[in-house]
Amino acid sequence: MAFTFARRIQHAPASFLGELFRVSADPSIISFAGGLPSSALIDTEGIAAAARDVFTADPRSALQYSTTDGYLPLREYIAERYRRRLGIPATADEIQIVNGSQQCLDLFAKIFLNPGDRVGMERPGYLGAIEAFSLYEPTFAAVAFDHDGPDPGAFTKMTKETPVKFFYGIPNSQNPSGCTYSEDRRKEIAEILEGTDTVFYEDDAFGELFFDGKPRLPVKRYLPGQSVISGSFSKITAPGMRIGWMYAPKEILAAFNTAKQAADLHSNFLCQQILARYLQTNDLDRHIKKIVSVYSRQCRLMCDLFDDLMPRLSHTTPEGGMFLTATLPPGLSAMQVFREGIGCKVAVLPGMPFFVDGGGEDTIRLNFSNAGEDQINEGMHRLAGVINGLSRI
Repeated sequence: MAFTFARRIQHAPASFLGELFRVSADPSIISFAGGLPSSALIDTEGIAAAARDVFTADPRSALQYSTTDGYLPLREYIAERYRRRLGIPATADEIQIVNGSQQCLDLFAKIFLNPGDRVGMERPGYLGAIEAFSLYEPTFAAVAFDHDGPDPGAFTKMTKETPVKFFYGIPNSQNPSGCTYSEDRRKEIAEILEGTDTVFYEDDAFGELFFDGKPRLPVKRYLPGQSVISGSFSKITAPGMRIGWMYAPKEILAAFNTAKQAADLHSNFLCQQILARYLQTNDLDRHIKKIVSVYSRQCRLMCDLFDDLMPRLSHTTPEGGMFLTATLPPGLSAMQVFREGIGCKVAVLPGMPFFVDGGGEDTIRLNFSNAGEDQINEGMHRLAGVINGLSRI
């Protein structure tokens, strides 16, 4: 039979994520294409001990249905961490637990967007957000992005001439570029938005992963009533637990909670209790320092190998996070590099999926968190062979 799918599916952009997972599943390929944190840095023993504690204390409660907003001790932990690290007066009532911060993208779009509404994004922007928002049939306003953040002139023009329902940005270690907004740019963005009807959606998946260990103040600090933050434990504890959160004004959370309840009733309650127990009995800051130390070395190694092996390429130099981008020599396309790279057992992600208005054919994104130093060294030599070989054709 001919299935008649909804328009939102018919018009959804083709996803590159399936191809990434296929590539990542091949153990012979050194993959810089995905977005995985290091499996070697997951504290399996600590999480297992926390799970035992939960099953010893009250297993039937942990295995029962729960409230949509999430486990209160976990929400209180998140709010207290905002107060301590960033000086933001967060409360548990402003925190909603979700199935990874990716669910925030879907539910936030669901409660804000009608077909044809405008959404602002960085250019380039996170492909997972582009895919999530696209299902609700908006039009995108892409704002040029530099090493300090969104271009202020283009950002102002967007808010004045083509108002958007919300602007989605990643101020800390942006995906795909790895760049971080400067403090001045954060303040400037807040000043431009203040008094408008545009909400600033601040995706903070990487805010704990700065190599210098210093937190950066969020845009929400300067625009408290007009912004939201999504966060995640995936990068700092374990992605398989699928625990993230939305931090937002109560008026937004009321609608968000309604959409969340309709979607899945509540996030995995067992994992919420295990994670809360883990956070109560382990030093998260110490664990994050270990992660950051490893990622810093791996990022520096990748950047050094770019400079030594492929000096014709420009690349970003991240202050934290898990990604960097590189610009290819003139005449060389990212898809050429991707296809030839697979044959040489090294994978990078072409830049095109990150550009909602076209572009990115000469850029590639690389992930430095999920490959050890030996793999980075070997993979970058393979990549240099691919790029130098193609450049001679």
